[in-house]
Amino acid sequence: MRKFEIIQRIEKVGVVAVIRASNSEEAKRIALACMNGGVDAIEITYTVPGANKVIEDLTNEFGDNLLVGAGTVLDSETARAAILSGAKYVVSPAFDLDTAKLCNRYQIPYMPGCMTITEIITAMEAGADIIKVFPGSAFGPNFIKAIKGPLPQAILMPTGGVSLENVDKWIKNGCVAVGVGGNLTKGSSEDMTNAAKEFVEKVKEARKK
Repeated sequence: MRKFEIIQRIEKVGVVAVIRASNSEEAKRIALACMNGGVDAIEITYTVPGANKVIEDLTNEFGDNLLVGAGTVLDSETARAAILSGAKYVVSPAFDLDTAKLCNRYQIPYMPGCMTITEIITAMEAGADIIKVFPGSAFGPNFIKAIKGPLPQAILMPTGGVSLENVDKWIKNGCVAVGVGGNLTKGSSEDMTNAAKEFVEKVKEARKK
């Protein structure tokens, strides 16, 4: 898939499932549950044991039906390994210039974690495709309005602190998507599928208002 197609897919649904699984089988179960609920973009964090293998297995299993990204990527070496394993986008908890350059070199969307205006501008200047507002729980949805004041062109996606109770506020305040962890990826497969459906529906409703 081309870079712009990946970004469009993420924006269309507006929800990325952040998965912290203990193995490939658990990750596959969570991914299937999320897909059944309409969330077709997942982020396998590099805190997961054997993350490269998990990314590779999910990519081979689902192909382009599932957008498998790599999360908690701290450096360009990890980003390259993730890309070789099949990751279609790279997410970091903080901005790293070498990782930005590498992702741009291979035309893979890069989503670095930023919190301050300075960090956001630095990441945008380096070609970051989506700014991951992290940790979102530190300030909440109103912080998006504060960013959008001086930086209306910023493309933002919060992770951390996103729930069914506030997801509409994040979207209404100007986020193109949200990253959701435990509030989406915990419980039985049925629980996760139902949660995914609710998140997708709330994003749709918020965009209409």
